[in-house]
Amino acid sequence: MPRARPKPVTPRSVARGFEPRDRGLERAALQDIRDAIVSCERCPRLREYCQRIGREKRRAFQDAIYWARPVPGFGDPHARLLIIGLAPAAHGANRTGRVFTGDGVGGSGDFLMSALHRAGFANMPTSRHVDDGLTLRDAFIAAAVRCAPPDNKPTPEEIANCLPHLDAELAALPRVRVVVALGKISFDAYRRLLKQRGVVVRPQPEFGHASVQPLPNGQTLIGCYHPSRQNTNTGKLTARMMDEVFAKARQCLGPASCRPDRRR
Repeated sequence: MPRARPKPVTPRSVARGFEPRDRGLERAALQDIRDAIVSCERCPRLREYCQRIGREKRRAFQDAIYWARPVPGFGDPHARLLIIGLAPAAHGANRTGRVFTGDGVGGSGDFLMSALHRAGFANMPTSRHVDDGLTLRDAFIAAAVRCAPPDNKPTPEEIANCLPHLDAELAALPRVRVVVALGKISFDAYRRLLKQRGVVVRPQPEFGHASVQPLPNGQTLIGCYHPSRQNTNTGKLTARMMDEVFAKARQCLGPASCRPDRRR
C-alpha cells in the first residue's frame, strides 16, 4: 500500500488548528509568509513614502542601499513569546529590513534588545544591522504595520490592511503563549485580531504598562509602553519598567499561572 503524502503546512492550515510535527515545516510556513509580506502593495501611501525615503536617504546613510519594502517579523520560529511593535522606523527597519534594527545607538531597537538580553530572550543587547549576529530565543518580533508611515502615524485603514500579515505569522507560531504589545496601537491591533478569530474577551482588556490579561485562547496579553525615543528620553519608559514587563512574560511562560492586573 503506497504511503500517504504528508499534509502540506500553510498559514491557513495552521490557523485551523493543524500543528506541524516537523519544526522545519514551521520555518517553511514563515518563509512563505515573509515572501507575502515583502511583496505587499496594499497601501499606496506607505509604499510611496518608504520608496521615497529610500531614494532621498539620511545624510549618515547616503552610501546605504535601503530595504524600502514591507518588513516581515523576525525571531525564533518555535517562540512562545510574541512581541508586537508599531511600524518600521523610516531610517531604521525601512533601511535594514529587520524589525527594531538600525535606528541608531540608544534607539528603540537597542532599548528593546537590551531588555530582551537581560531577560534571556536575545543573545546580545544591541540591534544595529542584519549581519550583527543577533538571534532571539523563544521570542518572535512582529509589527502592527509593516511599512514606515509618515510621522509614525498609520491610518486605521492601513492598520487594517496589515492585520492579515500578523494573523498569518501568529498562525505559523503555534507555541505562542504570551503576547507583549508595545504601545496602544499594537495592543488594539491584537485585540482586533482576537475579535476576527472569534475570541470573546469579557471585559475587554485595557492598555496599560505592565498590564496582564489572561485570554480565553490560552494566551496572555501584556501591555508595554513603546520604546520610542520620545518615551525613553523623557523617562516615561525606563529600563526598569521594561524589565518588569519581561519578568511578567517569563512568569507567564513558567509553571506559575498569570493573574490579571487589578491595579487600575
